[in-house]
Amino acid sequence: MIPIRDINPTQRFSIITTLLIVVNIAVYVYEMLLGPRAEFFVQAFALVPRELFSPQLNAAGSIPAWATVITSMFLHGGIFHVGGNMLYLWIFGNNIEDAMGRFRFVLFYALCGSIAAYSHAVLNATSAVPMIGASGAVSGVLGAYLMLYPRARVMTLVVFGFYIRTMAVPAMFVLGFWFILQFLNAALSPGTGAGIAWHAHIGGFIAGVTLIGLFKRRNVPFGGRRSDG
Repeated sequence: MIPIRDINPTQRFSIITTLLIVVNIAVYVYEMLLGPRAEFFVQAFALVPRELFSPQLNAAGSIPAWATVITSMFLHGGIFHVGGNMLYLWIFGNNIEDAMGRFRFVLFYALCGSIAAYSHAVLNATSAVPMIGASGAVSGVLGAYLMLYPRARVMTLVVFGFYIRTMAVPAMFVLGFWFILQFLNAALSPGTGAGIAWHAHIGGFIAGVTLIGLFKRRNVPFGGRRSDG
């Protein structure tokens, strides 16, 4: 299931969500313009688990290892990587920003991304493989959305072999399916520290589910109202 948009209007324009998308895309375009030097740029600002827990290994780094927890959230490894993350952020981020307010949304996004990064790093503490991407922070947004708007309808592209159809699916099914997929992939991954950071996705999602109660406005209920468009 590939979400396309949700049917869940906001009360005001989502400045922070839009700005995050613009910054992520701008950084990716900058990476592409660097050509062969892009690898060095990514290496300098990516999160490397073993350097995070052994700062002396990062002595020659451009920035302190702890700072890469944040900088790594704005780096991506390909057009589908950045495109997928920004699609999910565009669909679900505006409602969460609306439910929290702009300042709290920034803090929430950064905190979920940081928890996600540490979730991956702790389980791969000796890995020298760089981790990049906004997936962890975006996963936190998905977890928060599930708690606030489980019945909101999400226009979803359903692909099953030659069967392709667009249908409105409750968010609880779209996001529940997404989380189960992350969990299964994490369980089946070889655990070498390479590839997709599935545990970061899981950690970010759980952080979003757990923290939403602290960040949402008091007048925003859990479970939300169902939008009929």
